[in-house]
Amino acid sequence: MTHPFLDLTPLGAAHFAAIEDRVARLLDTRQDVVIMQGEALLPLEGCIRGAARTGTKALNVITGPYGQTFGNWLRDCGASVVDLAVPFHTAVTAAQVEAAFAEHPDIDFVSLVHAEAATGNTNPVAEIGEVVRAHGALFMLDAVASVAAEPLLPDAWGVDLCVIGAQKAMGGPAGVSAVSVSERAWERMAANPEAPRRSYLSLLDWKERWIDGGRKALLHAPAQLEMLALEACVERIEAEGLEALMRRHATAATATRAGALALGGGLEPYVYEAADAAPVATTLRAPRGVDASDLVARALAADPVLPLVAGGGTLAKEMIRVNHYGPDATRGVVHASLAALGAAMGEVGLAVDLEAARRAVTHAWA
Repeated sequence: MTHPFLDLTPLGAAHFAAIEDRVARLLDTRQDVVIMQGEALLPLEGCIRGAARTGTKALNVITGPYGQTFGNWLRDCGASVVDLAVPFHTAVTAAQVEAAFAEHPDIDFVSLVHAEAATGNTNPVAEIGEVVRAHGALFMLDAVASVAAEPLLPDAWGVDLCVIGAQKAMGGPAGVSAVSVSERAWERMAANPEAPRRSYLSLLDWKERWIDGGRKALLHAPAQLEMLALEACVERIEAEGLEALMRRHATAATATRAGALALGGGLEPYVYEAADAAPVATTLRAPRGVDASDLVARALAADPVLPLVAGGGTLAKEMIRVNHYGPDATRGVVHASLAALGAAMGEVGLAVDLEAARRAVTHAWA
């Protein structure tokens, strides 16, 4: 019995390398790009464990839950960590990073999340990268949520380790991810006796056995279905055009924010300033006295495929997230999401204006 997911022609090294090259073009980078065979947490942890060691002084910027995770990994590696935490309703600034360097001049590693889909904010990486580059620290960026939704230029911004995943704005699979690696980052990892080697976490294994070998022999059997899906989603981005795709995400974010404000009923943007809001997800603060998770459950009861979720952990009672990324960055999805939220708010006795929300979304899209 044949099946379209089975009995495929094996994915060879040349095909694998060609997909890496397409990802590099998407990032506009001349750095080495390594596609890793797992969700983006794999290269994120691999970057930290490869570049950090006992004696490292790290600045870890926290604007959401992933920044907290990075700090834990850095401490596991023996690094001394300076956490720069800002409220989740805002973004970090280059001035705050510069002040951290002034207070801790021995910082030699910086970890930052570009867009925090979980909290709905995005950080000004270009400005921060300029500060980090002037200081001389190694710069790691989690761009999983931002890639294909907003400008991402690791070379121009001085990013040494830029990790992406395809499952959000790229509209691709979650099972593969990629990282661009600067020459400085390779040198840092090669000089680190504590960096993973002969390990699934090891970026050095890819460097020494794949890149230095001319990309002729893969380390192991590739995740074929995920690689083909990654190739397909890059093809789709190329067909739509990266600029057009980013405009679509920006419009979805603007429309969602405008529609939520017009809806009324006490619903407010969680991220205060529109300039700090991520293009992949709009977070909303539930009306006073209303449980966000209950509102989301009511909205999803009418349409369970809508990209609505309550905030994670302690934010579950107060935050609603509208995920408008990839195929969901459309006017129809935004309309449907706000209509479902409005109906749920009406069920609990809140006065809302569904027509005003519809008009605001339509106007923003136009």
